[in-house]
Amino acid sequence: MTAIMKNMTVMVLLIATVFSCNQGPSLQTYFVDNQEKANFLAVDVPLSMLNIDKMQLTDDQRDAYESIQKLNMLAYKMKPDNVIEYQEKLVEVTAILSDPKYEELMRGGNPEEGQFIVKFLGDEDDVEEFIVFGNIDGKGFAVVRVVGNDMNPGKIVTLASALDKSTIDDSQLSQFKEFFK
Repeated sequence: MTAIMKNMTVMVLLIATVFSCNQGPSLQTYFVDNQEKANFLAVDVPLSMLNIDKMQLTDDQRDAYESIQKLNMLAYKMKPDNVIEYQEKLVEVTAILSDPKYEELMRGGNPEEGQFIVKFLGDEDDVEEFIVFGNIDGKGFAVVRVVGNDMNPGKIVTLASALDKSTIDDSQLSQFKEFFK
């Protein structure tokens, strides 16, 4: 009887493991798979780059700041000789972001100056990841992942006002800006 229980337990664990694994592509694997490829630029942005004086933050702003772990950026630059590959990569990333697990928060822009979509992964009060996807026709696209624990969209918005008062060290962002010139 003990052997049967042991076998049943192992079977249940194996089945649970198989069904809990996400078989589809994820944004994280897309980043990892493409960060070293030609025409892509990957940048990890440390929070220290924001130069925010934590003593000047409100409680909500401090909670938001402390809930963010890292920012990752991945961009693809379109050139005359890679239009087909650009379209393939664009279809690939938009397919990943069309997964219902990524809930849309907002969208904006226009085709001439660029369009963007903000999505999130997790619950509305406990966001694991914010995703900003932007595309400028004829130039390329970029995806920014804001990864954290227990991020709250309302508190993150209050943090944006604190960014107005900070002096952002754009040494890493400058290569991102130059990439699209």
